[in-house]
Amino acid sequence: MPSASPLKKLKRWIQRLPNVEVSEMDGVRSLHLGGDAIQSSMRIADPKCLELSYTRAMMTFLLFQAAPRDVLMIGLGGGSIARFLHHHFERTRITAVEINPKVIAIARQYFGLPADDERLTVVAEDGASFVPRHTECADVLFHDAFDDGDTVSALCTQDFFDACGAALRPNGVFVMNFMADEPHFDTYFDRLSKTFNRRLVVLPTGDRVNRIVFAIKTSISRMSIESITREAALLEKRYGLPMKASLKDLLRFNPHTAAYLTIAP
Repeated sequence: MPSASPLKKLKRWIQRLPNVEVSEMDGVRSLHLGGDAIQSSMRIADPKCLELSYTRAMMTFLLFQAAPRDVLMIGLGGGSIARFLHHHFERTRITAVEINPKVIAIARQYFGLPADDERLTVVAEDGASFVPRHTECADVLFHDAFDDGDTVSALCTQDFFDACGAALRPNGVFVMNFMADEPHFDTYFDRLSKTFNRRLVVLPTGDRVNRIVFAIKTSISRMSIESITREAALLEKRYGLPMKASLKDLLRFNPHTAAYLTIAP
């Protein structure tokens, strides 16, 4: 029996991907993958803002890397962060890797994701195969890949986290979104700790539904609170992000002294 054509194989692969649905309520449009869990949201009257608290929390990476040249994103969703970065960071190149071509189409049709240009590239590919092929390609790497609210375990192996570390340039920042009730959080955190030599900090989101892990590819073990407090005020004024509140939560949930935030215990 002859094997299936590449086109038929592609169609079968696409059919196995989660269904993509869009809902609207009270002026907010949301993306769902395979269920009711909200993957991304956009306020229709203000599409350039970050509607969900976890996306605003992820932007706290700016305290560690304020001027990234290149950002790599694993998981696109509705493209909220890609859209925000494209609008505000005119010197930053963004590459978003999304396994589901349906998500890419929906993000562009219903969530205002810009077309590819010299600063934005969206790649329809599995992050597990893309990341290991691209070493030292980014200053910031976002990991935000879910299937109806569940973390994608294939993107949380030690090998994959090591590939993420290798994809970052020196002083780069890895940013990963977890659900607050992720049952394997301790295991994944230990793997990230191994990859990044324990230089991690955790930030619960304002609604406590998510928690964000920042891992920094650096040799430093602490940061001046005075310096990052000053930076947080500047960033909040420039981008309208709740950076001062995020910094307070960083200090509340991570080891620190009166003068320094501890990056590595």
